[in-house]
Amino acid sequence: MQTVLIIVLVFLMVMVVVALVRGIVAFLQSTKMDLEEGDERMHANQTKQNQAMFARIKYQALAIVVVAIILAMAS
Repeated sequence: MQTVLIIVLVFLMVMVVVALVRGIVAFLQSTKMDLEEGDERMHANQTKQNQAMFARIKYQALAIVVVAIILAMAS
């Protein structure tokens, strides 16, 4: 059981990094010109950033739960 939880934990940690990179890439795609003009592309880009960062938080929370379960099983 502990092996399965460690595999799940590693998977969740990878997903955290993937979501973080996707959010940073979306952030870097927004230019100063986009921010000043406030067009539809900027809104779509902000939505993409928010979705990536929410996914990161979700995966981090799940990873914390898995760590808590592993620690509870170890004691």
